[in-house]
Amino acid sequence: MNTLREVDVVVVGAGQAGLSSAYHLRRTGFEPDRDFVVLDRPAGPGGAWQFRWPSLTYGKVHGMHALPGMELTGADPARPSSEVVAAYFADYERAFDLRVRRPVEVTAVREGPGGRLLVETSDGTWATRALINATGTWDQPFWPRYPGQETFRGRQLHTAQYAGPEEFTGQRVVVVGGGASGTQHLLEIAPYAAATTWVTRRPPVFRDGPFDEDAGRAAVALVEERVRQGLPPRSVVSVTGLPLNDAVRQGLKDGVLDRRPMFDRITPDGVWWADGQQVTADVILWATGFRASLRHLTPLGLREPGGGIRVDGTRAVADPRIHLVGYGPSASTIGANRAGRAAVRDIRRLLEEEPAAAA
Repeated sequence: MNTLREVDVVVVGAGQAGLSSAYHLRRTGFEPDRDFVVLDRPAGPGGAWQFRWPSLTYGKVHGMHALPGMELTGADPARPSSEVVAAYFADYERAFDLRVRRPVEVTAVREGPGGRLLVETSDGTWATRALINATGTWDQPFWPRYPGQETFRGRQLHTAQYAGPEEFTGQRVVVVGGGASGTQHLLEIAPYAAATTWVTRRPPVFRDGPFDEDAGRAAVALVEERVRQGLPPRSVVSVTGLPLNDAVRQGLKDGVLDRRPMFDRITPDGVWWADGQQVTADVILWATGFRASLRHLTPLGLREPGGGIRVDGTRAVADPRIHLVGYGPSASTIGANRAGRAAVRDIRRLLEEEPAAAA
C-alpha cells in the first residue's frame, strides 16, 4: 500500500550536500522523522564516494573538505577513498542522529494539495512543504556519441565503471576527457597498458602554483552565472584548470599526457581523424563526466529552454520550495557545505512566512 506521510522538509540524497543540509536542519530546530527526512538510494552511507575505484586512495583525493561540525581525522592516505569517506559519513550520521532512510529511490516529485509537494518513492509518498535536492551526478554518466561508435569491436567503459588499472594490462587504451578523472586514469593505466592515447575536445589547461581563495571565488562565480541563466552547469574544474602536481609533471615529461584533439570517427579497430591519422585500440575509456541527476523533478517543469534549471543561490527560480544543493557552483565539497546552510536558512524563512495550511 502506498502510504502518505507529511513533513516540512524532504532531503533527497545523503552525500556531502545532503548530510550538510540535514546537519543544518537539526541545528536550527528541525527534528528528524517528525519535521524532516533524508532519503538515500544506495544501501549504505558514503554518497558517490562509496563507488570510487579502489586505486583512488585517500591520499590522492584533492580538496576533500570535512562535513560541518565534525572533522575527518587520522585517515590512512593509502586506504581507498571509498572506504575512508563511507566510514566517515556513517560516523557522521550516527553522531548527529540524522536517521537516513535507505535504500529509498525517489521516482518523481509532483505538485500536491494545499501547496505541498508530493515526493513519490520506493517506500511510499511524502507530502512536504520544501525539498532539498542533493542527488549529485554519479548515476548520470555522460556518454558522448560519435560516428561509428556502435561498430567498435573492443570494450567501451565510462569512469563510473572504472575499477582500477590492472584490467588494462597489455591493452591499447584511448582515454577521452580533459578533466581530473581523465588525467588520473592515464597516469594509473600507463604502466600496465601496451599503449595509451589521450584525446580531448579542448586543449587541457594546467594550473601551476597555489589556488587561493580569490581564484576559487572567481571560478565559482563563472559556474554560478550559468545556472542563473538556466544553462546546464559546468564543473568547477572546467574553469579552474588541472593542478600541475608532481605526478602530472612526470606524466607530461614521459609523454603519457601528450594530448591529441578529438577524433572524428570510431572504427571497428580504434579511432580515426579526418586528416587520415588513426590509432588502433582495444579499449575506449570515456572520462567525460556526469550530468546532474534531476529526472525525478521532471513533473514540476523546472528546466529552462537552455536545458538547465535557473537557480538563485540554491533556490529554483521557478519554484522557491525547491533547493538544489550540490548543483553547479555548490558541486564541490566545501560548496555543498555552504549551500546546505544557505538552503536551510531560506527554507526556514519560507516556512515562517507561509505557515502550514493546517496551522
